[in-house]
Amino acid sequence: MNTVKIEKKNTKMVAHRGLSGIECENTAAAFIAAGNRSYWGIETDVHSTADGHYVVIHDVETGKRVSDTDINVEESTLAEIRTVLLQKPDTGETRTDLRIPSLQEYISICKMYGKVAVTELKTDFSEAQIAEILQIIGEMDYLDDTVFISFTWENLVKVKKLRPNQAAQFLCSTIDDAKIEELREYSIGLDIAKAGVSAALIQKIHEKGLEINCWTVDAPEEAAQYIAWGIDYITTNILE
Repeated sequence: MNTVKIEKKNTKMVAHRGLSGIECENTAAAFIAAGNRSYWGIETDVHSTADGHYVVIHDVETGKRVSDTDINVEESTLAEIRTVLLQKPDTGETRTDLRIPSLQEYISICKMYGKVAVTELKTDFSEAQIAEILQIIGEMDYLDDTVFISFTWENLVKVKKLRPNQAAQFLCSTIDDAKIEELREYSIGLDIAKAGVSAALIQKIHEKGLEINCWTVDAPEEAAQYIAWGIDYITTNILE
């Protein structure tokens, strides 16, 4: 198995949940697979545990898609979470290395391979939790190579309050002019679902001095259109 190669020109490619088109999403295996390829960034999702740690997985309840063990990560301890074996949804394959990583492990892999950590703040975090996440990544000397993304606008406002120059992008499916003006005010980029992307939107975002990312693009012909329009980033499961 391998990625689908495209002509990306100046567009930066982000591996969605790691190289999830090949490996089980949001695992060290997926992050390393992306690290060994030409991706600019590696995206993941951050949740807090019941005992105050931070782990990376998309769904709060693992049993929904990526494990036979149904566990709510935000109601479980890190030790309990570590016992869960993950599997690829399409094959059901399990391996002893497919487990839920910690935030530190994810950042360590990004750092080892020189990839930008595109880190989604998945739930409504308190300012104290945001400060802890910033401290964890700061102690690893990787904040300058981290972009925080979130569907929760207040998460990004808290990030900017604590670290005004921190790179951030607002996740959404659609956007209006009022929100674009807020993006400009806070110097927060846009990370929008592919259906919401147009040449006019890309131009408008660039005129505000901001960048635009789109998710999740797996068809080469779609990627080619966005690239021709001048999209800054594409988040993908399999394109490279």
